[in-house]
Amino acid sequence: MPSTPEKHTQRNISGIDLWVMGLDRVIRTVSQGSTRGHRPSPANSLPTAAIPSASLDTKTKQHIGGLMRINHTGEVCAQALYQGQALTAKTETVKAAMQESAKEEEDHLAWCEERLTQLGSRPSYLNPLFYGLSLGIGAVAGAAGDKWSLGFVAATEDQVCQHLRDHLEQLPDDDLSTRAILEQMLVDEEHHGEKAIAHGGVAFNTPSKILMTGLSKLMTKATYRI
Repeated sequence: MPSTPEKHTQRNISGIDLWVMGLDRVIRTVSQGSTRGHRPSPANSLPTAAIPSASLDTKTKQHIGGLMRINHTGEVCAQALYQGQALTAKTETVKAAMQESAKEEEDHLAWCEERLTQLGSRPSYLNPLFYGLSLGIGAVAGAAGDKWSLGFVAATEDQVCQHLRDHLEQLPDDDLSTRAILEQMLVDEEHHGEKAIAHGGVAFNTPSKILMTGLSKLMTKATYRI
């Protein structure tokens, strides 16, 4: 008796599935040690394996730890923003672009957390709060329309790049590990901003950028120590 070909059915993803996957992403983002990078840390590819963290004095390590805590929280916010925007994006193209950028941001999150551990430091206790706020902002931006959502991404990435350049200037010359991480993050963030504009994002005006700068400063001051 001839066998009949098996029928493969594709399971539809329900609203409950989406909520469960979203909750899983939240937990992985805000829980220390849960995020795994898709790319190895740039610090791991240094010719001499970089200068050991032990060569840095306590005060310097604390300062670098504060800077990396800021960057780590920034990546937590980025995950939430992209997730919120993907949920309310109007087109599949924009949604896919958001998800691709979020995947690269996961690398940054993992790299920052790894470096914090090496420095004997920790992520910010305020990360769950900033995640929730950023998720809401991302969803609102996405609901406003793709051009505004993408414009918000570009403006946000511009703020992130300014922080990264400032942090690079503050690093001691012998901290090659942190420098390698921040330099690659800067390249990626600049690309994300350019991609957002290329997909139709509108450039934000000066008052909007000033407001975003003020909010960004509040976040950095809070997370440097807390």
